[in-house]
Amino acid sequence: MVRGAEAADALEEFVELWQRLRAQTAAPGTFVVVEGERDRRSVARLGLPATIFVLHGGRTLAGSAERLVRTGRRVVILTDWDTEGGHLAHRLAVFLEAERLDLDLETRRRLARILRGELVHVEGLYSWARRLAEKGGDSLEALLGPVEPADEPTG
Repeated sequence: MVRGAEAADALEEFVELWQRLRAQTAAPGTFVVVEGERDRRSVARLGLPATIFVLHGGRTLAGSAERLVRTGRRVVILTDWDTEGGHLAHRLAVFLEAERLDLDLETRRRLARILRGELVHVEGLYSWARRLAEKGGDSLEALLGPVEPADEPTG
């Protein structure tokens, strides 16, 4: 469990990273790839303007990659920070690396470092951030700014 100053530092790093991600993903053709519907809801509640693409949507990983290549310009892979999520991120990256896409795996890595092993599933990201903000006497919305309504699931 992250405590005191560590929690404040983690939240500050998260807010900085997330605000940058929100700005970067506002560009048309940007997709944030998550594993499932709960992950999509968590990320959407944090106000990402990008289209959130759900991998476990009834098609193969190759089929998902093909769809991203056809419609996307930038892809941020944000799978869970567990073994399965790491494998999915790597396998999807292999499909996408040869394509003319701006592929972002660094955000996932930076989030893992900020979370310090406290959280391994993207679906808990919103609750984690909200809880840390409240511990510090703030609201998450005050720290992140207004949250826009999320798009419908894609993928």
